[in-house]
Amino acid sequence: MAKTLRINGKRLYASLAELGRIGAYTDERTKIIGVNRLALTAADGAGRRLVVKWLRQAGLRVTVDRIGNVYGRRPGREDGLAPVMMGSHIDSVPTAGRFDGCLGVLGALEVVRTLNDAKAATRRALIVGFFTDEEGCRFGTDMLGSATATRRLALERAYALKDRNGLTVKGELKKIGFLGAEPVGLLRPHAYLECHIEQGPTLRHKRLDIGVVMGVQAISWQELAIAGKSAHAGTTPMSFRRDAGLSAARLNLALREMTRSGRYGREMRAAMGAVRLAPNMVNVVPGRAVCTVDLRNPSDALMKQAEADFARLCRKVAKADGVAIKSRRTAKTPHVPFDRSVQALIAGQADRLGLSHAPILSGAGHDAQEWSRLCKTAMVFVPGEYDGISHNPREFSTLKQCADGVNVLLGAALVLAEEKR
Repeated sequence: MAKTLRINGKRLYASLAELGRIGAYTDERTKIIGVNRLALTAADGAGRRLVVKWLRQAGLRVTVDRIGNVYGRRPGREDGLAPVMMGSHIDSVPTAGRFDGCLGVLGALEVVRTLNDAKAATRRALIVGFFTDEEGCRFGTDMLGSATATRRLALERAYALKDRNGLTVKGELKKIGFLGAEPVGLLRPHAYLECHIEQGPTLRHKRLDIGVVMGVQAISWQELAIAGKSAHAGTTPMSFRRDAGLSAARLNLALREMTRSGRYGREMRAAMGAVRLAPNMVNVVPGRAVCTVDLRNPSDALMKQAEADFARLCRKVAKADGVAIKSRRTAKTPHVPFDRSVQALIAGQADRLGLSHAPILSGAGHDAQEWSRLCKTAMVFVPGEYDGISHNPREFSTLKQCADGVNVLLGAALVLAEEKR
């Protein structure tokens, strides 16, 4: 069956466009239309309701669990066997395009639509899933829904997480109507597959059609609270200042130097993505800074070394600048390798379709890394134009690129869904 079936690329692309209109905005500088569908906002709720409608129209039985993850189930011929799950997320960063996460969800839906069109049954049930707050930029913990579903994160702890305005995950789930009743932690798939845009330049620059994802690099997030002393910017001599903004700037520069030193390997990456100064006035020395630190490395050992060195650096800067620095861990995941047999299956499906491919390590975190603790898992990457830019309104993959990736997803899902054991 996998040899003959192909998805409807135009239908897939139309679905991506329609979902992309929910939360759409026009970037003031470039005038390009982007997407702002931050997790558990009204826009996220509207996007969720649209996708749920499509799942039900495809004949799937839809359930919502207690952390707001949504599952659409297509029965199998031997329905008691563990299902094959495909999925991703539909929440976005505030400055997104329409492909990140959504390709994985709507691609999985297109697999089901294709099977429905062919009146084709599978031995195992198929599940299309999308998961709460994968991005992590509202409540500070990425892969929130899938981490809770796979029991890395306790439900009550997830519920209690707050955004910058003090609003909780549980309260916001209830507000948008997705505080579900299904228990978390009971689903044990036979396998999990995810199709995603690469979000980087490698595939495009190498002119490859498909990336066979080997795994996800280690990720460490922390929030720094830097306490200095507010003072008049004109009357306070420089030697008397305890400038929290200066300390944040020193640490930000040090992060860049860490990536250039070679001490932590060639693939060390670091960013200070958010800096909030108080009182945030032109003529006042900042007395407080709250900033985020994002560290990534394919080696757990080198990541540990980088974290330890950065902690020492924080102590050194605090002493030199006369400030206090407190660090709070917000997310931490080790390097996650994916199942080699599923990688081989994906590569084989790409070969069958005449698509060029290569193994690739994901620089970004994905729901797949959470499900890999419970079942055999791997991902399909598709290239993006404009150097694979993502988390940006210019994020763009062509109809063919998307269709190629989802056709590989279809073939791999069909093989896994026919496995007896």
